[in-house]
Amino acid sequence: MKQFVILGGGYGGLTLAQELLEKELPNDTVIVLIDRMPFQGLKTEYYALAAGTVSDYELRVSYPSDPRLIVTHGEVTGIDPATKQVLMEGRDPVQYEWLAIALGCTDKYHGIEGAEQHSVSLQTFAAARRTYHLLGDAKPYGQVTIVGGGLSGVEVAAELRESRPDLNIRILDRGPTILSAFPGKLQRYVSSWFEAHDVQMCGHTSITRLEQGVVYDRETEIATDVTVWTAGIQPVPLVQQLQLPKDTQGRLVINPHHQLPDYPDIFVIGDCASLPFSPSAQAAEAQGKQVAEVMEAFWAGKAPRLGKIKLKGVLGSLGKKAGFGIMGKTPIMGYVPRVLKSGVLWMSKHHFG
Repeated sequence: MKQFVILGGGYGGLTLAQELLEKELPNDTVIVLIDRMPFQGLKTEYYALAAGTVSDYELRVSYPSDPRLIVTHGEVTGIDPATKQVLMEGRDPVQYEWLAIALGCTDKYHGIEGAEQHSVSLQTFAAARRTYHLLGDAKPYGQVTIVGGGLSGVEVAAELRESRPDLNIRILDRGPTILSAFPGKLQRYVSSWFEAHDVQMCGHTSITRLEQGVVYDRETEIATDVTVWTAGIQPVPLVQQLQLPKDTQGRLVINPHHQLPDYPDIFVIGDCASLPFSPSAQAAEAQGKQVAEVMEAFWAGKAPRLGKIKLKGVLGSLGKKAGFGIMGKTPIMGYVPRVLKSGVLWMSKHHFG
């Protein structure tokens, strides 16, 4: 029996599995999905889990039940393209005929001393749970510092303001303003929301090191009770260790069919893949669909014909009643983008990604 092995059951990996099950999967082929957890975690909503406004149960999505899909759990320790094996911790390797790497990302600490040891993360379900406990246990009127004023930092700050109105919340960013990748109109809107809700924004900061209870802006000490790190991502360590061509961000270089050029039996999906746009759940899902199209063409003995991936836009939340985003090239602000984001979440929960 041939095995199509998918590493990672997130947005890209799960979409690929679903799409393959809907195609004409050959009778001699099964799909093996390997993940640490027995369910998909909706990572785009981990900020709400960390802030305590949703339970982790609400952010779980069950994997499909299908005799052609084998879901297995464990820690992937390596990939051997020469022998076509996935190496696993504490168990025998898993053989593959085709492989999809969809393992996502981890925090990037930019070589800053103490950053990993003295901050908390949103990058995994387990990390978001730990962050929730620390934020929930923060003393009344304590100080929470969020390092990074991008989408994740903004969302966790806004959600935490609703969850813990007593806390002092600040965002540190090296740029002059938050959401530097967004249009000025959106930056001003979100900044005004934070000003109205007593969230402090500190631009032009240069974080040099972290210690317990202290963040250093160059040599200036900034006291903090909990520090949340949202200042960059990179591919997971397993991908970092692969001796294969990568871009300047450490992502694996792929061909137009999402394959490794030297190993066409290996596909790369999501945050580990070198794409012409920023990592996102939307991009990963689009890749998952296209990889399934490539395989459908291969099994039919045809050449794949893929269109260009076109992203619909970006949505962000400011608590449960306001939001912001870009649809096409149009900035949107207020209640409508928050409703749209809730709709996207509903579709993700019901496998309509």
